[in-house]
Amino acid sequence: MSPRLPFFGMLSVNSPIDGLIEHYETISRGTMLLEKALTSYIEEGVGPHFTALQEELSQAEEHADKIKRNIRNHLPRGLFMAVDKPSFLSYLSKQDNILDGGQESLDWLSMRNMEIPQEFRKGLIELILEITKIVSLIEPALRATVDLINGDDTDRENTKVLYRDVRQQNRIITKRCHALTAEIYNTNMDFKDIYQLIHFVERMGWISHEAENCIDLLRAMIAK
Repeated sequence: MSPRLPFFGMLSVNSPIDGLIEHYETISRGTMLLEKALTSYIEEGVGPHFTALQEELSQAEEHADKIKRNIRNHLPRGLFMAVDKPSFLSYLSKQDNILDGGQESLDWLSMRNMEIPQEFRKGLIELILEITKIVSLIEPALRATVDLINGDDTDRENTKVLYRDVRQQNRIITKRCHALTAEIYNTNMDFKDIYQLIHFVERMGWISHEAENCIDLLRAMIAK
């Protein structure tokens, strides 16, 4: 059996895997703005604070895109890769989609001012907290996968437990999204308000789904 080589064979200081983790960190920071943005929207609608937070998230998304392009443009050529390039690039795209979903969710809120009914405010804040949790669970799973591929760790079972944590969190979020959607549909709000709020919830569910897709790709990378 041939020896297991590092993630991209000979790694430089600015290696693709370092960029992947840097990209995740930007995604994570951007996602944490969602709770503040929703709270601001509840309190003042599309006011100065909400607009500033929306711009901050947009800047994070732009920075993440720059990291993504840099990684794609500097992949080693002609070197043995311990994982196939399509899997690596697919993971990068799925991870990037998380922040895209966050940006789109705020875009839906900012289309028009609406007063979110009191009965939904707590549930929506709790949903966003679940979203930040699932994004935070990606980090240990990503780092454990990198360690496995680089040969720095051999505990595959512990890594799989980290994968299961993300999948379990996605199931929790999916149920919460379905419940919130049903409650919103069965209110007497104006149709425009229902339509706007439903799309916000759908974006939250999509973020969670993309987080689980990240885990599926990490699992594929360590599959024998």
